[in-house]
Amino acid sequence: MSTKRTGRFWLATIASLGGIAITIALGFWQWGRAAQKVALQVSIDERRSMPAIDSKALLGAKSLADIVHRPVLLRGTWLARYTVFLDNRQMQGHPGFYVVTPLQLEGSGIPVLVERGWVQRNFVDREKLPAIETPAGVVELRGRVAPPPAKLYEFAGAAQGAIRQNLDLAQFRAETGLALPSLAVQQTGDASQGLLRDWPQPGSGSERNYGYAFQWWAIAFVIAFLYAWFQFIVPRQRSRRQARHHA
Repeated sequence: MSTKRTGRFWLATIASLGGIAITIALGFWQWGRAAQKVALQVSIDERRSMPAIDSKALLGAKSLADIVHRPVLLRGTWLARYTVFLDNRQMQGHPGFYVVTPLQLEGSGIPVLVERGWVQRNFVDREKLPAIETPAGVVELRGRVAPPPAKLYEFAGAAQGAIRQNLDLAQFRAETGLALPSLAVQQTGDASQGLLRDWPQPGSGSERNYGYAFQWWAIAFVIAFLYAWFQFIVPRQRSRRQARHHA
């Protein structure tokens, strides 16, 4: 009996120590992930507060990573006939369109994809395009450098036409013949031309990782407590009761 109990004791000890080690390690891993996200958010905030770059710096960047989130000041002409309305995009909690139009930059003549803003869609006539203004001639706009528009899940293949679920940049280049660089500019500023520009500002998401870290450490504490309770405290209390019974 004693040997059997001793065997269970060591099995419980090994399992508990393993569980504690794993949950503590997972907690530190989540803590590290949170720290990485905080550092990334700090970097993004720093870039957003930097002086605006011009079209020359925008086009001369070696990679998107060098300039993403930087403010930008551009002059150019809208290529209105290539405007695309990206469906099922939200702003201020309402579904509608993100309006995307290429801007042919002044001087270089190179077009850049611009996310101009958001507009409510017509839910009665879903094929009807909303009324927006696209000024002719040279315009000046402020924005920030961003990746190409994010893609949402769609059942069919990549669509064409003014209204689409997603904008595949490679397909759009082939479709329009425009030599668009692999980036976009998200126009900022007050609402104008029938468009809102209250772009979502996602947080770092570090709070979730910190929460997960504390959850893993809480599990480690529970394992340690249960191990101590059932392997030391309960047997000791049982032994004391038996001793009193035989006294």
